[in-house]
Amino acid sequence: MRVVIQRVKNARVDIPDTGYSASIGNGLLVLAAFVDDDTDAALDWMARKISSLRIFDDANGVMNLSVRDTGGEVLVVSQFTLYASTARGNRPSYLKAAKPDVAVPLYERFCSMLEACVGKEIGRGVFGADMKVSLLNDGPVTIIIDSQIKE
Repeated sequence: MRVVIQRVKNARVDIPDTGYSASIGNGLLVLAAFVDDDTDAALDWMARKISSLRIFDDANGVMNLSVRDTGGEVLVVSQFTLYASTARGNRPSYLKAAKPDVAVPLYERFCSMLEACVGKEIGRGVFGADMKVSLLNDGPVTIIIDSQIKE
């Protein structure tokens, strides 16, 4: 599993022509991608890591608080393109990314695990939809985490 986490003042996902939208205020926008061999242990590790990341300022202006500590919100958007391979040519290959039959259940389980870790409902995109994502990055603070690398 690979994620890009952005600390945001607000974020929103819209799906034109369907009327679907989800939005958050201060918190985290999480772009998430999955591979076929992702396990529940990897999903759980990632959910715990994201909910515990100390990337929000404390009273002294030091990044020392987590989204859970601040009562912040979370929006998770699936993004298989995080597993793009650009090693050959100019057209990215997405062969490493899990196909929908595997990725959708992983996405749903991950979102549920993250909700449990954060202690509240999170916003979600719709897997496979043509989504329009907007955000106001705060900092900016952007972090990439890969469950297979864990650094």
